Amino acid sequence: MATSPYGFLRGTAVVMAADLAGLPRTGIQPIICGDAHFGNFGFYASPERDLVLDLNDFDEAHPGGWEWDLRRLAASVWVAGRSNGATEQTCGDAVAACARGYQQPVRWLATQPLLTRSYERLDLDRLETTAADPSLRAQLRRAAQRARQRTSDRALPRFTRSEGGQRRIVEEPPLITRLSDRDEARLACGLDDYLMTLTPHWRRLLGGYTLVDVAHKVVGVGSVGLRAYVALLEGSSASDVIFLQLKQARRSVLGEYIHGATAVHDNQGQRVVEYQQALQTVSDPLLGWTQISGRQYYVRQLRDMKGSVPLDALGASAMADYAGICGQLLAKGHARSSGASLIAGYIGRSDALERAMSRFANRYADQVESDHRTFVDAVARGAVTGA
Repeated sequence: MATSPYGFLRGTAVVMAADLAGLPRTGIQPIICGDAHFGNFGFYASPERDLVLDLNDFDEAHPGGWEWDLRRLAASVWVAGRSNGATEQTCGDAVAACARGYQQPVRWLATQPLLTRSYERLDLDRLETTAADPSLRAQLRRAAQRARQRTSDRALPRFTRSEGGQRRIVEEPPLITRLSDRDEARLACGLDDYLMTLTPHWRRLLGGYTLVDVAHKVVGVGSVGLRAYVALLEGSSASDVIFLQLKQARRSVLGEYIHGATAVHDNQGQRVVEYQQALQTVSDPLLGWTQISGRQYYVRQLRDMKGSVPLDALGASAMADYAGICGQLLAKGHARSSGASLIAGYIGRSDALERAMSRFANRYADQVESDHRTFVDAVARGAVTGA
């Protein structure tokens, strides 16, 4: 977080939620991501093993104001642009493209049957025509190629070694560390409970795998301090493996600020899973949840052809093009739950949304930079511990 204003923005969804809570709101509350910044879009594999581009972080997902997601995305585009040395004109153009990217699809989706909205997706083939900038198309192809290499079987030689004929996850302190025997047993029981949250087919399939090893694994800018584990499962052969990630889930940072839309879940991991499935057209079929020693977790595949576009490699035209695509994906997610017609009616056809988002993003980028300087100074004085 101390590295750059953009890193600070990524790690402070709770700060922005508090800021947005003080602004006027439309009262239109679909299911929202809650942390829809520029870097929270990426590739992953559909159940059919196609590469799909979509939102990919749902720790803060919650019913809430659509404009909260769009404001966070727009502000993050401006902050990321400045961090990359882009001009203010370039940042403004990218935010305007993001707003248009949201406005036009949400207006179209509002006219479509609910079932049609649920099928709308952006896979690699569609991206080839959606991305107008040649350099962005090249970046997307490279990111997709890297994503295809990120599978469990390819990770096996790097992250494991054989000990006495059994695969073990390699320790990399302080990022990857072993568990005590007691914690290993508790995690194994938690995985048994997790199986019951899967649909019958995937429950039976995953039930054919054997838990081989588990380890603690540090994750994320905004998730440092939360517990996370990686589990290695082996199937019909030594190369038939799956890495699962168990990540601690807590109440969304939006929860205390949203009025009239309460997320009611006994397990916050269940909240993350259900709202991820609501916002994504297709999701990891092994998404589930569990509880271990009183803490709540969601479970997903760790290496499932996940990848992202490096934002610092985008030129001015590519940045605007990609911001528009992210706006489109955000609109698709919001339209899948409820309120698309209301959102479309509110934003209308004019450029008012572009202008409003550009003014907000510019001013909030200034605020983020000011907050970041305060944070860095506090770290230097030892008042807080940097992350």
